[in-house]
Amino acid sequence: MRVGAFVLAAQFPGQGQGEALHRAVRTTEVAEESGLDSVWLAEHHFVPYGTCPSAVTLAGLLLGRTRRIRVGTAVSVLPNIHPVALGEQAALLHLLSGGRFSLGVGRGGPWVDLEVFGSGLRAYERDFPESLDLLLRWLREPRVSADGERYRFREVPVVPRPDELIGGAGGPEVVVACTSAKSVRLAAEHALPMLLGMHCGDEEKAEMVALWRTHAIAVGHPPEEADAAAHVSAGVAQIADSRTEATETLVKAMPGWLRLGLGAHVTVDGRPRSMRDPVAYTELLCGLHPVGPPRLAADRLAATAERTGITRFALLVEGSGDLAATEENVRRMGAEVLSRLR
Repeated sequence: MRVGAFVLAAQFPGQGQGEALHRAVRTTEVAEESGLDSVWLAEHHFVPYGTCPSAVTLAGLLLGRTRRIRVGTAVSVLPNIHPVALGEQAALLHLLSGGRFSLGVGRGGPWVDLEVFGSGLRAYERDFPESLDLLLRWLREPRVSADGERYRFREVPVVPRPDELIGGAGGPEVVVACTSAKSVRLAAEHALPMLLGMHCGDEEKAEMVALWRTHAIAVGHPPEEADAAAHVSAGVAQIADSRTEATETLVKAMPGWLRLGLGAHVTVDGRPRSMRDPVAYTELLCGLHPVGPPRLAADRLAATAERTGITRFALLVEGSGDLAATEENVRRMGAEVLSRLR
């Protein structure tokens, strides 16, 4: 069982953006001190839901400040960046960190980001498979050219080569955020592990894992390779002496952040969008994930692993919105929850 922190650098009402980013850095430092396996960094643009606009940049800082913990992006939004540029950054972080970097990628949403960065709606709606293919070739081949609908360029050498890790082999791990059957099949075609969202329950995640395995084998990947896929389950964790206390902490703080953060999203084409009720959504998350005393939290994680087969977790630990409370939450995860899982 590998338990990590999911870090959004969330800006809660009344907080500054620097405060949110500082909490993200401290969460990572305390996560390493507390024995957590990893931190996964979110990426958002123009909204207080998350104040980190470049997960790979923040990953570089955190890899330099730590020595053991794995640092991953959850996710780098592929439609907003050229796949080769992202591949070069991933290779650099992989090599310089001694193989501690994981690149999580996703399609993002139909947001105004696509207008600002000039990629357009098509990058979100149609071009993600081509972008992912180019990214993977950059991370796996010594020379790469492109002749697709979106990307076309002559053959160039890959520098630095991500497979030249001193004392290791292969390039960085790549994980794909999956929210639909289409994205599950795409990840399975490349035998890439999935990152499954915190809004999903165990049954839905188990169904997605089963679909991934079936499709991976159908396209020619060996069953043993499919069974070894290290999928990641995102969730929320809040440790307290009672379930009531933990739930009250999140219900008090998270709805204000969700209302402010999610409400700030602007669609690129003016399409209508609906938003979950922030209180109901917070209560849903509390019911799905390890929110409560340490034994309950450990049992919840174990139950998810048993039902889904997923043994890697990325857990939002900053739901209180408070730095000191977040640090305590992470320390209790390490001292009181991980010990039970082991």
